[in-house]
Amino acid sequence: MTISKKAFLHIEFDGPTAGKGNCRPVALLHGFTGSTATMWPLGGRLIDIRQVAAVDLPGHGHNDLGGDAQVFGFEHTVDAVARVLDQHQLCPVHIIGYSMGGRIAIGLAARYPESIASLSLIGASPGLSNPVERAARRRADDELADDLLENGLAAFVDRWMASPIFASQSRLGSDALEFARVQRLANDPDGLAGSLRGAGAGAQPSQWHHLADIEVPVLLLAGEEDPKFRAIAIRMAAALPRATIRVVPNAGHAAHLENPTYVMHVIEEFLDQVDSL
Repeated sequence: MTISKKAFLHIEFDGPTAGKGNCRPVALLHGFTGSTATMWPLGGRLIDIRQVAAVDLPGHGHNDLGGDAQVFGFEHTVDAVARVLDQHQLCPVHIIGYSMGGRIAIGLAARYPESIASLSLIGASPGLSNPVERAARRRADDELADDLLENGLAAFVDRWMASPIFASQSRLGSDALEFARVQRLANDPDGLAGSLRGAGAGAQPSQWHHLADIEVPVLLLAGEEDPKFRAIAIRMAAALPRATIRVVPNAGHAAHLENPTYVMHVIEEFLDQVDSL
C-alpha cells in the first residue's frame, strides 16, 4: 500500500497503477467517525485488477487540518476530495461512498461531473430537502459536537455505536465491534466535532435538486434492515437518470460490513458493466 505525502487530504493506494483492461480506478469514501481503515476490507477485494484509493475525509483519520472551521464545510470537503483525486490522476474515477461518504460522493458528481465514472452509494442520502428538518438536524449535530468536546471521545463513540441505526451490527461479533471502536477512537475529537458542524446532514445543502443532472450510472445499496435508507434509495432512483437499486439481505445501515460478500459481488458486477460501455 502506498501513502501520498503531497495531498491536502490523507490518501492511500493499492492495486495496479494502470489497472487491467478497461478497469478505471476506484475511490473509497468512509462514513462519519470512519477512516481509510474502515473501507479497506471492501476495497481490498478490488485490487487484483483495479487501482483503489481510500481517502480520509476532513476531521477524520490522519488529517491534521488545524482549527479553521471552513475546511470542514460540505462544499469545501467536496472540493478537497476532487482536488486530491485530480492530483493523483485518478479521474474519471468510480466512487464508492458509505453514509457520509455517499453524501460527499453525490456532491462530487454534481460539482465535478467530468471527474466521475460512476457512483456506488451504500446507505446514502442527498441530504435533507426540508429546511425545517435541516435546521433541527443542524441543532442536533451542534449538540452532539458539544457533547463530544465536553464529555470526551470514548463516551461519544460508545453513544454513537449504541445508536439504533447500528443495532444490526451485533451480528458482526464482539471482536469486529471492538475493532470498530478502536478505529473510531483513533480520530481527533476536534476534527470529528468540526466535521459534524461543517459537513453533517444539518449543515449540508440539499443535493436533491442536483440528482436529475447526474448522468453517470449510480448503484444504490441499502440493507433490508435499514427501512429509512431503503425508502431514500427508492426516492433517489426516481430522480436519477441512470440508477439501479439493490437491497442487501441480512444487513442494516452498514451493509458492506454486515454482508460484504453480497455487496462486493454487486459492486464488482456494476463496475465491470460501466467499464464495458
